[in-house]
Amino acid sequence: MNSRQPNPAGTGATTITNLALAVFRLNGVLLNWGDRLVAPLGLTSARWQMLGAVALAGVPLTAPQLSEAMGVTRQGAQKQLNLLLEQGLVDVSPNPGHRRSPLYALTPQGLALYRKADAIWNAQASQLAALIPASQASAAARALESMLQALQVANGSVEVE
Repeated sequence: MNSRQPNPAGTGATTITNLALAVFRLNGVLLNWGDRLVAPLGLTSARWQMLGAVALAGVPLTAPQLSEAMGVTRQGAQKQLNLLLEQGLVDVSPNPGHRRSPLYALTPQGLALYRKADAIWNAQASQLAALIPASQASAAARALESMLQALQVANGSVEVE
């Protein structure tokens, strides 16, 4: 996907290509930035992401549910959940709805660590908010949500109403 070459599909396709490239670049920078941000807590961006998914769910979830919520593979989610389990940050319990897919919830230690990471994030988010106008951030979020929904429909993971 090289946005510098002419795109026979037209300007719309070029714009979407440029958006995808920006997301790829941002993802890499955001993961590296996140790793540095939560390293003092003994976390990586991936573990922080899973802690956040469990915390924000408010109820115990399975690895597939967590992977879907965070847009990662089930195997990737499972790997991070196993590491969080080893660290005593999540508990696993039987799932009455599916024997082979247990439920994950934060331990008190996991919740405390998530709250520390969240406080660090909020301080950094405030600094970023001072650099990016709210209207621009909102427009970007809407565009990314639209792209996400379109890709989910195209992949058959969401039904069109």
